[in-house]
Amino acid sequence: MTKAERTRHFIVEKAAPIINKKGMAATSINDIVDATQLTKGSIYGNFENKDEICHEAFDYLVKRLSADMAVHMSRAATNEEKLYALFDYYLSTLKEEHNYGCPLMNFGTEADDTNPIVKHKVNKAILATQNLVAKVIRAGIEAGEFQKIFDAESFSIKAFAMIEGGLWMARLQGSTKQLQVIIDQLKQEIKGYCP
Repeated sequence: MTKAERTRHFIVEKAAPIINKKGMAATSINDIVDATQLTKGSIYGNFENKDEICHEAFDYLVKRLSADMAVHMSRAATNEEKLYALFDYYLSTLKEEHNYGCPLMNFGTEADDTNPIVKHKVNKAILATQNLVAKVIRAGIEAGEFQKIFDAESFSIKAFAMIEGGLWMARLQGSTKQLQVIIDQLKQEIKGYCP
C-alpha cells in the first residue's frame, strides 16, 4: 500500500462511523477533519469531494460487516448453526459501544431518493446478504440438514427484512426485545424444516 493509499484508507476508516451515525448530508468536511486531524487540503488532496468519501465509507463498512459475519458463521459446524450464528451476530452488534446502526439501513434510507450511486451500492449489499442466507440454506438442503421444501430465496428475503426491522426498532427503543423475538421466530421456522 502506498502512502497515498494509506492516507485514503485512514480518512475513510475515521469518517465511516461518523457518516454512518450522522448521515451523508449531515456529515461535514469539518467533521472528517476533526476525526482525522488532517487539514481540509489533505482531505481534498485525496478525495474529489465528500460524496467520494461517503461512497468509500459505505464500501468500507460493508466489507467490515461481511468479514464479521463470516467470522461468526465460520465457528458453526452445520448449516443450521451457521444461520443461527448469523442471526445472533446481528443481536450482538447492538451491544457494541460504538454501534450506530446497520449501514445498509442508514445509507439506504438517506440515498433512496437522493443518491443513485449509494442506492445501487446498498441494493447490491442487500442482495449479497440475502444470497448468503439462501446459499447456506441450499447447502443445508444438499447436505440433508433441511427438507427440500425449504424455500431458500423466500426465507432469505423475509429474514433480512425482519432482522433489519428488528435492528431499527432496537435502536429507536433502546431494547433488544423485539429483535430477540424476531430471531427466535426465525430459528423456530428453520427448525421446522429440519428432518
